[in-house]
Amino acid sequence: MQIRPILATLRHHKAGTLLIALQIALTLAIVCNALFIIHERLAHLSQPSGVDESDLLVITNRWANKPTQGEIGSLMAQDLATLRKVPGVANAYATDAYPLSGSGIAYGIGHSPEKRKFVSSTAIYFTDDNALPTLGLKLVAGRNFRPDEIGQIGGRDKIAPRVLIITRELARRLFPGESAVGKIAFVSDQPSIIVGVVERMQSPYVDSSMTEWADCSTLLPFRQLVTPTTYVVRAQPGQLEEVARRVRAALYAANRMRVIRPDNGVKTFAQVRAQAYKSDRGMAILMAWISVILLAITAAGIVGLTSFWVGQRRKQIGVRRALGATRHDILRYFLTENLLIGVGGVLLGGVLALGLNLWMMKQFEVARLAPGYVLAGVVTLLLLGQCAVLAPALRASRVPPVEATRSV
Repeated sequence: MQIRPILATLRHHKAGTLLIALQIALTLAIVCNALFIIHERLAHLSQPSGVDESDLLVITNRWANKPTQGEIGSLMAQDLATLRKVPGVANAYATDAYPLSGSGIAYGIGHSPEKRKFVSSTAIYFTDDNALPTLGLKLVAGRNFRPDEIGQIGGRDKIAPRVLIITRELARRLFPGESAVGKIAFVSDQPSIIVGVVERMQSPYVDSSMTEWADCSTLLPFRQLVTPTTYVVRAQPGQLEEVARRVRAALYAANRMRVIRPDNGVKTFAQVRAQAYKSDRGMAILMAWISVILLAITAAGIVGLTSFWVGQRRKQIGVRRALGATRHDILRYFLTENLLIGVGGVLLGGVLALGLNLWMMKQFEVARLAPGYVLAGVVTLLLLGQCAVLAPALRASRVPPVEATRSV
């Protein structure tokens, strides 16, 4: 089929042709970047925390009678003993924060106490010798804390740990190519000995601005004497729901002077993850709906315009049929016409997609758009256009030759 007659026809319908081409271009630009954002968000929310998240509970406990630091230490020890006696509980420990909790503290860590020369930022977790088995952390080098190394610390006390456990990523940054076990590191003005390295433990924060050190965490052998107190509990396999129902009653039976909120005082780690990545999941869903709506509008626009053109050209189509054009020729004509509009639209859309991504990189610090997304968008829009035009094109191919004899 000759392209020149089709181009000549399109020049007579400049407004409609330009409208559809621009619609395709804008759809491609927005959908490519939307899909890129969706992929980034899904990759973000699916990154592993390093924790064995199955059968894990988090309990947030507040004391009603404002106990002193000394009293908190005794109450905490009593609660941990109570929790470990609950049927179905494998282990438990008290902490100030945990991966994906959204709150916690971060320090600089390095080879000297001079913080302006620290090697990396690191999330700080106050833990004891039960933290590793409770969280299911994988120890890849060294050892766990010993019970005699666990201390107590108040909310405003100076932190000066004698020993540390760090993540493998942090160990790599501190001592590249070397074993970190037995080495000295500084998270305070006093030296600390690294006694263990765990494979991975994500920071409490999921904000994209902190992803550079998301896997750099440090465990300190302290129980923090503050309220609210967080207890992390591991249930026996398959008993998570039963344990979740039992722990609240067990804690209240041990001491009524506490508040455990009924809505989120006891949470599974699945709920913790869902809450932590709520905004990422919401953004992914929003971008997906925007993409679907834009694609549907573009397809509807192509169908509407082609149907309008078929109605306008019935006499012309009848003449072509009378001169020997087959139904296949008419079908191919409209498919080719739409393909030419689509090619023009995706060429412009590819440029707009890259331009939009450059703007987003400056404004929102997103990553550079991979060319594969533009290529996938081009193929999708062209296929969508061909599918959308198929119904009116088939209707055009069924116009009989006798249509040429009818008056307009």
